[in-house]
Amino acid sequence: MKTVCFYFQVHQPYRMRNYHILDIENNHSYFDEEQNRAIIKKVSEKCYLPANQIIYELIQQTQGRFRVAYSISGVALEQLERFYPAVIESFQRLAQTGAVEFLAESYYHSLAIIFSPGEFREQVYKHLETLNRLFGIKPTTFRNTELAYHDYLAQQIEQMGFKAVLAEGVDWLVGENGSGKLYKASGTNNVKVLLRHYRLSDDIAFRFSSSKWQEYPLYADKWASWVRATPGPLVNIFIDYETFGEHHWESSGIFSFLKYLPQVLLSSPEIEILTPAEIANKYEPMGEFAPPHWISWADTERDLSAWLGNDMQRDAMERLYQLESRIKASQDAGLIEDWRKLTTSDHFYYMSTKHAGDAEVHNYFNPHQGAHFAYTTFMRILNDIEARLNLS
Repeated sequence: MKTVCFYFQVHQPYRMRNYHILDIENNHSYFDEEQNRAIIKKVSEKCYLPANQIIYELIQQTQGRFRVAYSISGVALEQLERFYPAVIESFQRLAQTGAVEFLAESYYHSLAIIFSPGEFREQVYKHLETLNRLFGIKPTTFRNTELAYHDYLAQQIEQMGFKAVLAEGVDWLVGENGSGKLYKASGTNNVKVLLRHYRLSDDIAFRFSSSKWQEYPLYADKWASWVRATPGPLVNIFIDYETFGEHHWESSGIFSFLKYLPQVLLSSPEIEILTPAEIANKYEPMGEFAPPHWISWADTERDLSAWLGNDMQRDAMERLYQLESRIKASQDAGLIEDWRKLTTSDHFYYMSTKHAGDAEVHNYFNPHQGAHFAYTTFMRILNDIEARLNLS
């Protein structure tokens, strides 16, 4: 029996506005309300609502044999509640099917686990409270920001009660076919690690609509045949949910692909579809997962260089967390909230100065006029936050 796992990441940051140098000490509005509202509306109508409807219908058609998992960042949930509550309602309907698992993560989609474990725990607990309020659930599977993973993360989340965690199936660590197994996280009692099959995942997430790809066009039956031929008992497909309708437009055929995929997969008696928690309960680890440094699912390097690869990124991150103790000591709720929104990893992603293919992906998501503009804007906002601290 081969088990397929579908996990979708839903995230939208609070994008910074063009914060001018003259705004410092005069204007404490840091985020582009109009742009954020417009993006939530666009992505909701192009992706979230139609994809949720398709997923719901597929669950009904298969009597729950088609199952999926989501991780929705707290800042995405927050904006959806404000700007497009119909999407929250559609996720609530999915939650009621019993065929959907919701994963926990840091509320602000941050890298706080690396710079402030205490802040990390606070963000996770806030996310858990939000999931319980909206969906009445208590997750047992954890997904860190952009699949950033190290043994330390697994050890921390085990103390918080989590049973499983997702990570990237990097070839240099587990071999070309190593993502097809379940692992135990090194240094934990029994945290299960599910590894992303990045080739099959990226066939959908990145290559699906590329006419230059030798496998283009990609049909559900062709992709399903690759799944059946994949070594190992597990095939973990972890992708951004915005793949459907936003990164690949409806005209690409991506929704048709999604509609037919469960039918093609489940027509094979040797294939089942389970959620991460179900896999963790069913399978025993076949080895220990112990990366020597932090890994992620981002860029060619699959490390933290997407957010910490240049001096601007490191400087911005270090200065942000240097303010933490003073921010919290102020007990100013608005100031703390602004600071936490700045911990969102996207702000540092926009500062990347990488080249070639990775640069294309970074630039696709960047709302600013390049990395230096993103850095300058971020640092001006930090200057204003520090000025507010000095006045408090």
